[in-house]
Amino acid sequence: MRRIKVLVVEDSILFRELLVQNLSRDPEIQVVATAKDPYEARDAILKHKPDVMTLDVELPRMSGIEFLRKLMPQYPLPVVVISSLSDKVFDAMSAGAVDFVAKPAVSSRVQLEDFIKNDLLVKIKIAASAQVSNTKRSAILNQQTYPSVKGKNKIVAIGASTGGTEAIFHVVKEFGTDIPGIVATQHMPPGFTAMYAKRLNDQCRIAVKEAQTGDRVLPGHMLVAPGGDTHMRLVKVNGVYQVECKRGPKVNGHCPSVDVLFDSVAKTAGADAIGIILTGMGGDGAKGLLAMRKAGAKTIGQDESTCVVYGMPKVAYDLGAVEYQEKLSDIAGRTYALLNRM
Repeated sequence: MRRIKVLVVEDSILFRELLVQNLSRDPEIQVVATAKDPYEARDAILKHKPDVMTLDVELPRMSGIEFLRKLMPQYPLPVVVISSLSDKVFDAMSAGAVDFVAKPAVSSRVQLEDFIKNDLLVKIKIAASAQVSNTKRSAILNQQTYPSVKGKNKIVAIGASTGGTEAIFHVVKEFGTDIPGIVATQHMPPGFTAMYAKRLNDQCRIAVKEAQTGDRVLPGHMLVAPGGDTHMRLVKVNGVYQVECKRGPKVNGHCPSVDVLFDSVAKTAGADAIGIILTGMGGDGAKGLLAMRKAGAKTIGQDESTCVVYGMPKVAYDLGAVEYQEKLSDIAGRTYALLNRM
Protein backbone atom coordinates (compact mmCIF):
# COMPACT_ATOMS: atom_id res chain seq x y z
CA MET A 1 0.00 0.00 0.00
CA ARG A 2 1.38 3.39 -1.02
CA ARG A 3 1.66 5.74 1.92
CA ILE A 4 0.50 9.36 1.86
CA LYS A 5 3.55 11.62 1.59
CA VAL A 6 3.17 14.57 3.98
CA LEU A 7 5.08 17.83 4.28
CA VAL A 8 4.77 19.52 7.69
CA VAL A 9 5.17 23.33 7.67
CA GLU A 10 5.39 24.69 11.22
CA ASP A 11 7.73 27.30 12.73
CA SER A 12 7.59 26.00 16.32
CA ILE A 13 10.36 23.41 16.71
CA LEU A 14 8.58 21.65 19.56
CA PHE A 15 5.21 21.45 17.87
CA ARG A 16 6.81 20.47 14.55
CA GLU A 17 8.68 17.57 16.15
CA LEU A 18 5.59 16.40 18.02
CA LEU A 19 3.60 16.44 14.78
CA VAL A 20 6.23 14.43 12.94
CA GLN A 21 6.57 11.86 15.73
CA ASN A 22 2.85 11.25 15.99
CA LEU A 23 2.01 11.38 12.29
CA SER A 24 4.80 8.91 11.54
CA ARG A 25 3.19 6.30 13.78
CA ASP A 26 0.35 5.87 11.32
CA PRO A 27 1.22 3.16 8.76
CA GLU A 28 -0.61 5.09 6.02
CA ILE A 29 1.48 8.24 6.51
CA GLN A 30 5.05 9.08 5.49
CA VAL A 31 6.38 12.46 6.62
CA VAL A 32 8.80 13.20 3.77
CA ALA A 33 9.97 16.64 4.95
CA THR A 34 9.45 19.53 7.34
CA ALA A 35 9.82 23.28 6.89
CA LYS A 36 9.81 26.24 9.26
CA ASP A 37 8.79 28.86 6.68
CA PRO A 38 7.30 29.11 3.17
CA TYR A 39 10.70 29.36 1.48
CA GLU A 40 11.83 26.06 2.94
CA ALA A 41 8.40 24.63 2.14
CA ARG A 42 8.69 25.64 -1.52
CA ASP A 43 12.02 23.84 -1.86
CA ALA A 44 10.66 20.76 -0.06
CA ILE A 45 7.64 20.63 -2.38
CA LEU A 46 9.83 20.65 -5.47
CA LYS A 47 12.18 18.03 -4.04
CA HIS A 48 9.78 15.60 -2.36
CA LYS A 49 6.49 16.15 -4.25
CA PRO A 50 4.25 15.56 -1.20
CA ASP A 51 0.66 14.39 -1.51
CA VAL A 52 -0.54 16.66 1.32
CA MET A 53 0.92 19.64 3.17
CA THR A 54 -0.01 20.71 6.70
CA LEU A 55 0.40 24.45 7.07
CA ASP A 56 0.45 26.82 10.01
CA VAL A 57 -1.20 30.18 9.26
CA GLU A 58 1.33 32.24 11.22
CA LEU A 59 4.82 31.74 9.76
CA PRO A 60 8.05 33.80 9.59
CA ARG A 61 9.14 35.59 6.38
CA MET A 62 5.73 35.09 4.72
CA SER A 63 2.29 34.28 6.12
CA GLY A 64 0.78 30.91 5.37
CA ILE A 65 -2.10 32.63 3.55
CA GLU A 66 0.20 34.62 1.26
CA PHE A 67 2.18 31.44 0.60
CA LEU A 68 -1.02 29.62 -0.40
CA ARG A 69 -1.99 32.41 -2.78
CA LYS A 70 1.38 32.17 -4.49
CA LEU A 71 1.59 28.38 -4.40
CA MET A 72 -1.80 27.17 -5.59
CA PRO A 73 -1.82 28.66 -9.13
CA GLN A 74 1.64 27.18 -9.83
CA TYR A 75 1.60 23.95 -7.80
CA PRO A 76 -1.90 22.83 -6.76
CA LEU A 77 -1.50 20.72 -3.64
CA PRO A 78 -3.97 19.52 -1.00
CA VAL A 79 -3.35 21.64 2.09
CA VAL A 80 -4.69 21.18 5.62
CA VAL A 81 -4.32 24.37 7.66
CA ILE A 82 -3.55 24.19 11.37
CA SER A 83 -4.89 27.37 12.91
CA SER A 84 -5.50 28.94 16.29
CA LEU A 85 -8.98 30.43 16.75
CA SER A 86 -8.88 33.13 14.09
CA ASP A 87 -10.94 34.11 11.08
CA LYS A 88 -7.72 34.08 9.06
CA VAL A 89 -8.40 30.40 8.49
CA PHE A 90 -11.21 31.37 6.10
CA ASP A 91 -8.74 33.46 4.09
CA ALA A 92 -6.68 30.28 3.82
CA MET A 93 -9.72 28.34 2.61
CA SER A 94 -10.44 31.06 0.07
CA ALA A 95 -6.81 30.83 -1.09
CA GLY A 96 -7.20 27.13 -1.83
CA ALA A 97 -6.73 25.06 1.35
CA VAL A 98 -8.82 21.89 1.45
CA ASP A 99 -9.64 21.91 5.16
CA PHE A 100 -8.47 23.11 8.57
CA VAL A 101 -8.10 21.94 12.14
CA ALA A 102 -8.05 23.97 15.35
CA LYS A 103 -4.53 24.15 16.79
CA PRO A 104 -4.55 22.62 20.28
CA ALA A 105 -2.97 24.11 23.35
CA VAL A 106 -0.18 21.60 23.93
CA SER A 107 -0.78 21.16 27.63
CA SER A 108 -0.27 17.43 27.61
CA ARG A 109 1.06 14.76 25.27
CA VAL A 110 -2.21 12.83 25.62
CA GLN A 111 -4.23 15.81 24.35
CA LEU A 112 -1.87 16.28 21.42
CA GLU A 113 -2.00 12.62 20.46
CA ASP A 114 -5.80 12.73 20.63
CA PHE A 115 -5.83 15.83 18.38
CA ILE A 116 -3.57 14.18 15.80
CA LYS A 117 -5.41 10.85 15.81
CA ASN A 118 -8.98 12.15 15.79
CA ASP A 119 -8.60 15.42 13.89
CA LEU A 120 -5.44 15.97 11.89
CA LEU A 121 -4.91 12.42 10.57
CA VAL A 122 -8.52 12.22 9.43
CA LYS A 123 -8.23 15.54 7.59
CA ILE A 124 -4.92 14.54 5.96
CA LYS A 125 -6.38 11.29 4.63
CA ILE A 126 -9.44 13.09 3.27
CA ALA A 127 -7.25 15.79 1.71
CA ALA A 128 -5.18 13.16 -0.10
CA SER A 129 -8.25 12.30 -2.20
CA ALA A 130 -9.51 15.85 -2.69
CA GLN A 131 -9.92 17.50 -6.08
CA VAL A 132 -7.68 20.49 -5.49
CA SER A 133 -8.77 22.24 -8.68
CA ASN A 134 -12.18 22.66 -7.06
CA THR A 135 -10.87 24.39 -3.94
CA LYS A 136 -10.27 27.67 -5.72
CA ARG A 137 -13.10 30.12 -5.35
CA SER A 138 -14.64 30.91 -8.70
CA ALA A 139 -14.33 34.50 -9.77
CA ILE A 140 -17.07 36.49 -8.06
CA LEU A 141 -19.20 37.75 -10.90
CA ASN A 142 -21.97 40.27 -10.62
CA GLN A 143 -24.61 38.70 -8.44
CA GLN A 144 -27.38 37.14 -10.46
CA THR A 145 -30.92 38.42 -10.34
CA TYR A 146 -33.58 35.75 -9.96
CA PRO A 147 -37.38 36.05 -10.01
CA SER A 148 -38.64 37.05 -6.58
CA VAL A 149 -39.79 34.18 -4.41
CA LYS A 150 -43.58 34.11 -4.18
CA GLY A 151 -44.23 32.08 -1.04
CA LYS A 152 -42.26 33.08 2.03
CA ASN A 153 -43.20 30.30 4.46
CA LYS A 154 -40.62 27.88 3.09
CA ILE A 155 -37.33 26.51 4.42
CA VAL A 156 -33.95 25.97 2.72
CA ALA A 157 -31.65 23.50 4.50
CA ILE A 158 -27.96 23.17 3.56
CA GLY A 159 -25.39 20.60 4.67
CA ALA A 160 -21.67 20.37 3.86
CA SER A 161 -18.29 19.23 5.12
CA THR A 162 -14.83 19.24 3.46
CA GLY A 163 -14.69 22.17 1.04
CA GLY A 164 -18.03 23.37 2.32
CA THR A 165 -17.05 26.75 3.70
CA GLU A 166 -16.35 28.00 0.18
CA ALA A 167 -19.18 25.99 -1.40
CA ILE A 168 -21.79 27.44 0.96
CA PHE A 169 -20.45 30.93 0.31
CA HIS A 170 -20.64 30.36 -3.44
CA VAL A 171 -24.33 29.42 -3.15
CA VAL A 172 -25.61 31.94 -0.61
CA LYS A 173 -23.80 34.95 -2.11
CA GLU A 174 -26.35 34.63 -4.93
CA PHE A 175 -29.33 34.74 -2.59
CA GLY A 176 -31.28 37.96 -2.17
CA THR A 177 -33.22 39.09 0.87
CA ASP A 178 -36.38 37.50 -0.57
CA ILE A 179 -35.00 33.98 -0.06
CA PRO A 180 -36.89 31.94 2.57
CA GLY A 181 -35.19 31.25 5.88
CA ILE A 182 -32.07 29.08 5.65
CA VAL A 183 -30.68 26.60 8.17
CA ALA A 184 -27.18 25.24 7.55
CA THR A 185 -24.87 22.67 9.12
CA GLN A 186 -21.20 22.77 8.15
CA HIS A 187 -18.81 20.44 9.97
CA MET A 188 -16.49 22.82 11.81
CA PRO A 189 -14.62 23.02 15.14
CA PRO A 190 -16.22 25.00 17.99
CA GLY A 191 -15.54 28.72 17.96
CA PHE A 192 -15.06 28.93 14.21
CA THR A 193 -18.75 28.82 13.30
CA ALA A 194 -19.47 32.23 14.85
CA MET A 195 -16.59 33.75 12.86
CA TYR A 196 -17.71 31.98 9.70
CA ALA A 197 -21.27 33.27 10.13
CA LYS A 198 -19.99 36.82 10.63
CA ARG A 199 -17.83 36.54 7.53
CA LEU A 200 -20.82 35.42 5.45
CA ASN A 201 -22.95 38.17 6.98
CA ASP A 202 -20.37 40.75 5.89
CA GLN A 203 -20.01 39.36 2.35
CA CYS A 204 -23.56 38.36 1.40
CA ARG A 205 -26.86 40.16 0.93
CA ILE A 206 -28.64 37.91 3.42
CA ALA A 207 -28.17 38.19 7.19
CA VAL A 208 -26.17 35.32 8.73
CA LYS A 209 -25.55 34.38 12.37
CA GLU A 210 -24.51 31.43 14.48
CA ALA A 211 -27.69 29.78 15.73
CA GLN A 212 -29.00 29.73 19.29
CA THR A 213 -32.02 27.89 20.62
CA GLY A 214 -35.12 30.00 20.02
CA ASP A 215 -33.76 31.87 16.99
CA ARG A 216 -36.53 32.35 14.43
CA VAL A 217 -35.93 31.22 10.86
CA LEU A 218 -36.79 34.33 8.88
CA PRO A 219 -36.76 35.20 5.16
CA GLY A 220 -33.44 36.67 4.06
CA HIS A 221 -31.66 35.14 7.07
CA MET A 222 -29.42 32.10 7.54
CA LEU A 223 -28.70 30.31 10.82
CA VAL A 224 -25.46 28.30 11.02
CA ALA A 225 -25.30 25.35 13.43
CA PRO A 226 -22.73 26.03 16.19
CA GLY A 227 -19.66 23.82 16.12
CA GLY A 228 -18.92 21.70 19.17
CA ASP A 229 -21.17 19.29 21.01
CA THR A 230 -24.65 20.43 19.93
CA HIS A 231 -26.98 19.41 17.11
CA MET A 232 -29.26 21.95 15.44
CA ARG A 233 -32.87 21.01 14.66
CA LEU A 234 -35.74 22.83 13.02
CA VAL A 235 -38.86 23.13 15.18
CA LYS A 236 -42.17 24.94 14.89
CA VAL A 237 -43.49 26.93 17.83
CA ASN A 238 -46.92 28.60 17.55
CA GLY A 239 -46.73 28.27 13.78
CA VAL A 240 -43.29 29.90 13.56
CA TYR A 241 -40.13 28.11 12.44
CA GLN A 242 -37.34 28.21 15.02
CA VAL A 243 -34.17 26.28 15.74
CA GLU A 244 -33.24 24.22 18.74
CA CYS A 245 -29.58 23.60 19.60
CA LYS A 246 -29.11 20.75 22.06
CA ARG A 247 -26.16 18.71 23.23
CA GLY A 248 -26.00 15.17 21.96
CA PRO A 249 -23.65 12.37 20.90
CA LYS A 250 -21.99 12.43 17.50
CA VAL A 251 -24.06 11.17 14.58
CA ASN A 252 -22.13 9.72 11.64
CA GLY A 253 -19.02 10.86 13.51
CA HIS A 254 -20.13 14.49 13.60
CA CYS A 255 -21.62 17.01 15.96
CA PRO A 256 -23.37 19.00 14.62
CA SER A 257 -24.69 16.46 12.11
CA VAL A 258 -26.29 17.22 8.76
CA ASP A 259 -28.53 14.15 9.14
CA VAL A 260 -29.95 15.49 12.40
CA LEU A 261 -30.79 18.82 10.76
CA PHE A 262 -32.27 17.28 7.59
CA ASP A 263 -34.36 14.77 9.59
CA SER A 264 -35.85 17.61 11.62
CA VAL A 265 -36.62 19.59 8.45
CA ALA A 266 -38.34 16.54 6.95
CA LYS A 267 -40.55 16.20 10.03
CA THR A 268 -41.21 19.90 10.61
CA ALA A 269 -41.41 21.45 7.14
CA GLY A 270 -42.17 18.47 4.89
CA ALA A 271 -42.96 19.55 1.35
CA ASP A 272 -42.35 23.21 2.21
CA ALA A 273 -38.57 22.70 2.16
CA ILE A 274 -35.59 22.43 -0.16
CA GLY A 275 -32.57 20.37 0.90
CA ILE A 276 -29.11 21.04 -0.52
CA ILE A 277 -26.17 18.70 0.09
CA LEU A 278 -22.71 19.95 -0.82
CA THR A 279 -19.12 18.70 -0.93
CA GLY A 280 -17.86 16.55 1.93
CA MET A 281 -16.37 13.20 2.90
CA GLY A 282 -18.54 10.38 4.21
CA GLY A 283 -22.30 9.99 4.20
CA ASP A 284 -23.60 12.48 6.76
CA GLY A 285 -26.80 14.06 5.46
CA ALA A 286 -27.63 11.41 2.86
CA LYS A 287 -30.31 9.60 4.87
CA GLY A 288 -31.70 12.89 6.14
CA LEU A 289 -31.95 14.22 2.60
CA LEU A 290 -33.78 11.02 1.60
CA ALA A 291 -36.19 11.58 4.48
CA MET A 292 -36.77 15.12 3.18
CA ARG A 293 -37.47 13.88 -0.34
CA LYS A 294 -39.87 11.23 0.95
CA ALA A 295 -41.66 13.97 2.91
CA GLY A 296 -42.21 15.89 -0.33
CA ALA A 297 -39.27 18.31 -0.18
CA LYS A 298 -37.24 19.21 -3.25
CA THR A 299 -33.61 18.08 -3.05
CA ILE A 300 -30.39 19.22 -4.73
CA GLY A 301 -26.95 17.61 -4.70
CA GLN A 302 -23.67 19.13 -5.83
CA ASP A 303 -22.21 17.27 -8.81
CA GLU A 304 -18.87 15.45 -8.80
CA SER A 305 -17.12 17.84 -11.18
CA THR A 306 -17.38 20.78 -8.76
CA CYS A 307 -16.96 18.97 -5.40
CA VAL A 308 -13.71 19.12 -3.46
CA VAL A 309 -14.71 15.70 -2.10
CA TYR A 310 -17.57 13.89 -3.82
CA GLY A 311 -18.58 11.89 -0.76
CA MET A 312 -21.73 13.15 0.93
CA PRO A 313 -23.47 14.14 -2.35
CA LYS A 314 -22.54 10.79 -3.94
CA VAL A 315 -23.94 8.74 -1.06
CA ALA A 316 -27.11 10.84 -1.18
CA TYR A 317 -27.37 10.42 -4.96
CA ASP A 318 -26.83 6.65 -4.75
CA LEU A 319 -29.59 6.42 -2.11
CA GLY A 320 -32.02 8.19 -4.41
CA ALA A 321 -32.13 11.25 -2.15
CA VAL A 322 -31.01 13.73 -4.82
CA GLU A 323 -33.71 14.92 -7.23
CA TYR A 324 -31.54 17.49 -9.01
CA GLN A 325 -27.77 17.17 -9.39
CA GLU A 326 -26.15 20.50 -10.23
CA LYS A 327 -22.80 22.19 -10.67
CA LEU A 328 -22.02 24.49 -7.75
CA SER A 329 -22.56 27.57 -9.91
CA ASP A 330 -26.09 26.42 -10.82
CA ILE A 331 -27.40 25.54 -7.35
CA ALA A 332 -28.67 29.02 -6.45
CA GLY A 333 -30.56 29.31 -9.73
CA ARG A 334 -32.10 25.86 -9.29
CA THR A 335 -33.13 26.79 -5.74
CA TYR A 336 -34.99 29.89 -6.95
CA ALA A 337 -36.64 27.96 -9.79
CA LEU A 338 -37.89 25.29 -7.38
CA LEU A 339 -39.11 27.81 -4.81
CA ASN A 340 -41.20 29.55 -7.44
CA ARG A 341 -42.85 26.25 -8.39
CA MET A 342 -43.69 25.25 -4.82
